[in-house]
Amino acid sequence: MKALKAWFNSRSSATRPSLALASSYFAGKPLAHGEVLQVGLELATQGIVLLDEGWRITSINTCARELLHCARDKLSGVDFWEVVPEEIADEHRSAAELALQSGGAHTFVGHHAFESQWVEYSLRRHAQGLVVNLRDLSAERRAALLLADSEYCNETLFDASSQVMWLLDAESRRIIAANKAAAGFYGIEQGQLAGLAVETLFPEGEGAALLASLPASSFVQEMRLCTQKKLDGERVLVELSCGSVQWFERPAVLVSVADVGARHLADAHLRRLNTELERRLESSTAELQRSHHELEAFTYAMSNDLKAPLHVVNGFARTLAERHASSLDEQGRHFLGRIQASTQQLAKLIDDLRTLTHLPRLPLIPETVDMAPLCKRLIDNLRKRDPLRQVVLEIPETLPLVGDRTMLIAALESLIDNAWKFTSRKEQGWIKVGLAPGKLPGHTVFFVTDNGAGFDPAYVEKLFTAFQRLHSSADFPGGGLGLAIVRRVAERHGGEVWATTVHNAGASFFLSLPQGEATPQGPSSRA
Repeated sequence: MKALKAWFNSRSSATRPSLALASSYFAGKPLAHGEVLQVGLELATQGIVLLDEGWRITSINTCARELLHCARDKLSGVDFWEVVPEEIADEHRSAAELALQSGGAHTFVGHHAFESQWVEYSLRRHAQGLVVNLRDLSAERRAALLLADSEYCNETLFDASSQVMWLLDAESRRIIAANKAAAGFYGIEQGQLAGLAVETLFPEGEGAALLASLPASSFVQEMRLCTQKKLDGERVLVELSCGSVQWFERPAVLVSVADVGARHLADAHLRRLNTELERRLESSTAELQRSHHELEAFTYAMSNDLKAPLHVVNGFARTLAERHASSLDEQGRHFLGRIQASTQQLAKLIDDLRTLTHLPRLPLIPETVDMAPLCKRLIDNLRKRDPLRQVVLEIPETLPLVGDRTMLIAALESLIDNAWKFTSRKEQGWIKVGLAPGKLPGHTVFFVTDNGAGFDPAYVEKLFTAFQRLHSSADFPGGGLGLAIVRRVAERHGGEVWATTVHNAGASFFLSLPQGEATPQGPSSRA
């Protein structure tokens, strides 16, 4: 009783059974036979229509009315085919009536185009006439269409793929489909591949081993190396990828084939090349080590064996100038001065070359170095050697810069010496030293600017190359290694150097260095 009441209350007023019928039932009053039948039809989960022998409706439940989308209130005595959509009646009426003449049954599916609904009509005879069961198949039909579309898409992608692929029936172990790429690879027509035993594509014994190791049901991707046999007998080394799939609701194994013969040849060739390169690298490394040892021996010879005679020559020249200058004429004194200047220049060249060759091997110990007092000390030493020079130094009180102290001093000496040298022909020279923000994040630029001779901007790339000079040694003496040392210091710190000039108005040199954390030990003992 409770279930029937709940069902009754769930119905809309348009589809609810007659109020008098329901009231009588709920009040416990006896119902007529037809009324009992109607209540029973309403309790059914499918649409039900009862017909007499003339195909006229005798009873119909609410579910059937909804599936037929019939708006008429009274359907008793109406011809069944009048309430069925016209296009469905025209298509199926003759076949249904013919099938039921002999007492059989007939089922068809009609598409209600306006509602986009599929309804199954099942007709059969009973003692008093005909019964029609109606069932909504829309969800099943949409799912079937989606499945068909998916299978068609999979089949299209499978056939159009450039990867060689074929499908193996999980039960019969015969090929059930192959794509165009597979037909081209094996030299066998697509239609002929389907139906072949899988052993046909393998040399003797290998096919059976593959079948024994294939995954059983769930999708398990496996890759293996094996040999495939083409129609012409050629054997090819391939990489097979196998996995279980459903192919049109049929258990199958998808096999993907990749020709790796050429790749293995290339790998073998690459291994030979790597072996040869390793041999050459070892030989080059040994040769480089020998060159380093020879360079170290050479720089040691210059630093010691060559500088010792230079000191002797310079000492005798200085003694000769002090004791016997009065006995020499003007040309003799000029020659003596040239000897002293040449020995000093050669000694400076040897020192610079030793610095340049030692920089790559020095350990990098970053610390905060105040460049200001170092600059002032260098300028003071230069003024003592050339007291007649008039040079103004512009420099802040402090110039903190993070870097290796020994390397920074080497770069600073080269930059200050360069500025001092090229302002030598100015009546009033000036040198400016300072710091500026770097172009790169975390970098600081140390710069030295002077009002000296400058340089030709067309040759700016040669400035920081060893032994490249943009001025005559007669005008501005030097070894040509100072700016190369500056560049080497920048490279060791991960920085860069560059220079700018204004014609006949001096030059500016910039050293950009990353400013990381200094070592906690404080100033280096190499200072």
